[in-house]
Amino acid sequence: MSTAREQPIFSTRAHVFQIDPATKRNWIPAGKHALTVSYFYDAARNVYRIISLGGAKAIINSTVTPNMTFTKTSQKFGQWADSRANTVYGLGFASEQHLTQFAEKFQEVKEAARLAREKSQDGGELTSPALGLTAHQVPPSPLVSANGPGDEKLFRSQSADAPGPAERERLKKMLSEGSVGEVQWEAEFFALQDSNNKLAGALREANAAAAQWRQQLEAQRAEAERLRQRVAELEAQAAAEPPAVSEKEGPSQSLEQLEALVQTKDQEIQTLRSQTSGSREAADTEREETQQKVQDLETRNAELEHQLRATERSLEEARVERERARAEVGRAAQLLDVRLFELSELREGLARLAEGAP
Repeated sequence: MSTAREQPIFSTRAHVFQIDPATKRNWIPAGKHALTVSYFYDAARNVYRIISLGGAKAIINSTVTPNMTFTKTSQKFGQWADSRANTVYGLGFASEQHLTQFAEKFQEVKEAARLAREKSQDGGELTSPALGLTAHQVPPSPLVSANGPGDEKLFRSQSADAPGPAERERLKKMLSEGSVGEVQWEAEFFALQDSNNKLAGALREANAAAAQWRQQLEAQRAEAERLRQRVAELEAQAAAEPPAVSEKEGPSQSLEQLEALVQTKDQEIQTLRSQTSGSREAADTEREETQQKVQDLETRNAELEHQLRATERSLEEARVERERARAEVGRAAQLLDVRLFELSELREGLARLAEGAP
């Protein structure tokens, strides 16, 4: 597709979508980034087209007809149906103002197409877009009004500032390198985000394990305290004096029985003491192990938090660098659009001068 004979009359940037031909309901994005969408006027065929290029491929090549309608479906999204292409195009803009400007230009171009069709049916022939279009049909852009075709000095200035082949190649190279760099930064951003999610998950697991170990430690401490109280009760019971023997039972209570009872109580006390000592040592050992594990987890948590902060800093630096690259690419794209508009105006002025020359 060649646009050498066509004149750009309006350009903007938007995310381009096409309707899914299978479902007729879902949108299919044309790419990950916003593209330049332009209105062109074909003076040879007296038609208007909406064109958007993705590299060397025409993403949108829609001829505007009087029966087309551009519909705003949200504050930043609009669509129109192209029966010739048998599809529906959708555009997502950065702001509502850009959407409004595109919609107003669509109405103007649609009206101009209707008038052009009526004049063509009446036998009228438009030899030049400047002669065939009135001011309200295709209003000049700020660039055109600032460099009007009636001033030869301004045209000379435009020809002096027009970009040469070397500058155009340099701009194309900058745009290509900017797109590649942006893709690399986005890949790095997603990798850092995935690493950040993994670190956050590991941190949550470590905190859950630490909480579980703290609960086990508290349970062991409670059990040790219960055993201590039991030992104290038994010691108090053993230290108490034996009950007084009544006068009736005194002669029948022998000294051997009392000694045997005391020995039995002593054995019970020793058994309880050994059990308590063993449980206490096991509890202390387990408590020390648990404390060591808690300390290790806290150290690991601190390391993970440090890594997380470093990852966040790297992510922020990558985001700032990507924004800077996007700004540079945007400025280069704007400069290229300005140069293309100026070149188009220069071509039109030269054509008029050639027509007016004797």
